[in-house]
Amino acid sequence: MADVQFPPSIWVDTTPARPLSPSLEADCETDAVVIGGGFTGLSAALEFLRAGQGVVLLEGKGIGWGASGRNNGQVIPTLSAAEPDKIITRHGAAGERLVKLIGNSASALFDLIREEGINAEAEQTGWFQPAHSPGRVGLSRRRVEAWNKHGFPARLLDWEETRTLLGSDHWFGGMFNPTGGHINPLALTRELAGVVAGRGATIHEGTLATGWRKDGDAWVVSTANGARVRARHMILATNAYTGELVPDLDARLAHTIVPIVSWQMSTPPIPEDMRSAVIPGRQAVSDTRGDLRFFRYDAGNRLITGGAVIGTRDVIRRLTARVSENLAEAFPALGRQPMTHVWNGYVGMTPDYMPRIHRLGDGAWTWTGCNGRGVALSVALGRELARAASGARLDSLALPESKLRPLPLHGLVRRIAPSYLAWLRRKDLAEQKN
Repeated sequence: MADVQFPPSIWVDTTPARPLSPSLEADCETDAVVIGGGFTGLSAALEFLRAGQGVVLLEGKGIGWGASGRNNGQVIPTLSAAEPDKIITRHGAAGERLVKLIGNSASALFDLIREEGINAEAEQTGWFQPAHSPGRVGLSRRRVEAWNKHGFPARLLDWEETRTLLGSDHWFGGMFNPTGGHINPLALTRELAGVVAGRGATIHEGTLATGWRKDGDAWVVSTANGARVRARHMILATNAYTGELVPDLDARLAHTIVPIVSWQMSTPPIPEDMRSAVIPGRQAVSDTRGDLRFFRYDAGNRLITGGAVIGTRDVIRRLTARVSENLAEAFPALGRQPMTHVWNGYVGMTPDYMPRIHRLGDGAWTWTGCNGRGVALSVALGRELARAASGARLDSLALPESKLRPLPLHGLVRRIAPSYLAWLRRKDLAEQKN
């Protein structure tokens, strides 16, 4: 039986545990093998199962151990800085299908949760991106128009509507999408694992995949303990952790993104008189700053928030002080809230904020680069990847392929990437004066 320690987080402390599945100990054969037990891998496994295929899922640690179980849990039906027409201009008809998939991704996730009876503290209360300066309201307007043009229900809120929605006059307006919301991400992964196991998938945790090769018409996946899986179809669903647990699993793929540490934290439960005044409708919120301010409530009325600091010295103390100060500035009634839990995980970033979708060979697919939009997007793309691996026509799928292009000087880029925050902060301050 696998022995896996999960990094401490509010999700680990509040989510019902599930027994770990046994490690893979002997060679096996199946229709489809999935590497990675996060949102993408579990969604792909479910799609394979719905098509009547057998599935073996390999997870190097435990279900939800990586980014899928550590994030803020916001369900957002957009990309972070890539607008619909940019996607279409770059990818043509496949880009149009990707835009449709992204725009529908939040609704599709909440529909899946309802259909499968998943208990993930799901609240489809909408997602709001408030503008942190008057000038940024123009960006919000353009984004609303861009998504409306493609048939999605984004709406521009003015200052008064924003003040009412947030319980704060700190922002100036913004884009509201009613299909978004938030979930407990670790609960979602564990519940999805229960769904796929209940439908017949075999899950092996504590089983590091170390490589793969094509053997005739099958893919053979090797593992750290020597056992192998042979399958017709393969999905690599390791995303930002592709180079972290097994550095040489696929170094070229790992070097197409920059894994950035994303810090999350939780306040104590907010008393009801304050909670009903601050974001009374319980929407998920992430603003237009480069040095992002983001927050939402969990089921226990804690504010789940986060932030970033420059450097590695005394990070938790400096980070909690800064985020507490930001909350008090935006919501004076809250005061300086202490943080009961502080944790982090990797986010896979690309220079243009666009995901990278790759065909590894006949019947094998992967993607990377969630750029902070991994919850809804990962679930949606997992489904598409499974369909592609099974032989669906690519002109029916939202999978614009990317060439595998590792970033030059990847190690250097990764080391200096955190300093980019200083430039973002200067840009934020400059914009606030406009």
